[in-house]
Amino acid sequence: MFKKEEGEIKEGETETIIGPSVKVEGDFHGEGSIVVEGQVNGTLRTNQNLKIGTNAKIKADIQAANVFIAGEVKGNLQIKERAELKSTAKVTGDIVTKIISIETGAVLNGKCTSGNEGTAEREIMKPKIKNNRNNILRKEEF
Repeated sequence: MFKKEEGEIKEGETETIIGPSVKVEGDFHGEGSIVVEGQVNGTLRTNQNLKIGTNAKIKADIQAANVFIAGEVKGNLQIKERAELKSTAKVTGDIVTKIISIETGAVLNGKCTSGNEGTAEREIMKPKIKNNRNNILRKEEF
């Protein structure tokens, strides 16, 4: 079903496939790898890999170990290890991940934070402050 290339999921590793004619509404949680070729609205979580096919349309916040995106995603992504955006990917939302790979042609509208696990999450949560002339701490204005 899938060739074993970097960023691809082998057939035996896939636990759930959401086919092109399937539409999922609500929270979808799985333990194994998931392939989405259809539509998901709500939340999407797995402890393993998530592959989003070229024609897939996702309106969901996503949590996964690794994600490989070739379709459309609207929502925030919290990825433990690696996020890969293929040339056909269209992502609207923020991404927090350890490693990110974006092919030429991919569209990303949102904030991307990458780096060591945990560091990225703390960066988003921590307000930026600086001293003013009176030594009073205040939030940094952009």
